[in-house]
Amino acid sequence: MRLLSNRKIQLVLNGGFGLVLLGVAFVSVRHFVGGGWPIHHADPLLVTCAALLFLVAYVFKAWGWQRLFQESERPTADALAFAGGAACVGGIALPGRVDDAVRIAVVKRYPGTKAGIGTVGLSLLVLGMLDNAALTPMASVAAAGSSQWTTRAGFAVVAAAGIAAAAVVAFLPRIARLPFVTRRRLGRWLAEHTHCTKEAWAAWLFISVSWSLRGFAVFLLLNALSMPGSYVLALAFLVASAASAALPIAPAGAATQAGAGAAILALGGVGTANAVAFSIAAQALVIVTGAAVMLLIASWQLALRVRPRLARTAPVAESA
Repeated sequence: MRLLSNRKIQLVLNGGFGLVLLGVAFVSVRHFVGGGWPIHHADPLLVTCAALLFLVAYVFKAWGWQRLFQESERPTADALAFAGGAACVGGIALPGRVDDAVRIAVVKRYPGTKAGIGTVGLSLLVLGMLDNAALTPMASVAAAGSSQWTTRAGFAVVAAAGIAAAAVVAFLPRIARLPFVTRRRLGRWLAEHTHCTKEAWAAWLFISVSWSLRGFAVFLLLNALSMPGSYVLALAFLVASAASAALPIAPAGAATQAGAGAAILALGGVGTANAVAFSIAAQALVIVTGAAVMLLIASWQLALRVRPRLARTAPVAESA
């Protein structure tokens, strides 16, 4: 325990873990490229643009999540983006919903974080509801463009759940301040740590931009692989993948999302083999992007720690 509490050891372990995950993602994508997945004949420009959109989507998601904390205990955006990337990469092997535990652990251990475990958990609960609310317009468009009543009904349920989630987020601050709630200890804690409605709407706006960027990235990826598809099909793919992530427990989260996305593509007229291949390739690109987010932020944090040491050693070297 004394060894693990050393900051240098923690930095080495965390950095090594991130590099290993990045290596796993790189080897997986390389295997898909050489193994016959359709990404090997993709337009490199469109694939690069899709990857950049996925990367920027992490930033907007972190800004939205940040708004759900009180200003006095608000984590930095890079801490939340790092947590999002870690949860995405961990989805390779971890069961669904366990990624929330990864987010809590990463944010809590990130340098400079003041928020407690309960506060981070509450923000994640609200974040999940805002995700559903942000997906409502996309689910509505996908339902309108669906030709089968089963998928139309499924997307309608997702849209209705998003509207209900938005209502809960909007009224949660008022509910937390009701007299019969504040009489209890848990109610008083909730009233102190819950978001304000104005910040929640700002968070919803950032999160909506994040999901819109992801939808456009999926559309570019479909065109990069010369697959038949439209923007409506890209939104349907994205909504199905996101909805599958809301399952209480499932096998590896990435595999569950890839399976749901492949099913929607197959129902949309894409061949089964191509649908599965595209879904895996898209999920691999998302995981690689998450690993890139982790690597970039870890490198930035390392540079911030090394710079003061170099500044202290420079005068000593000059005097010598």
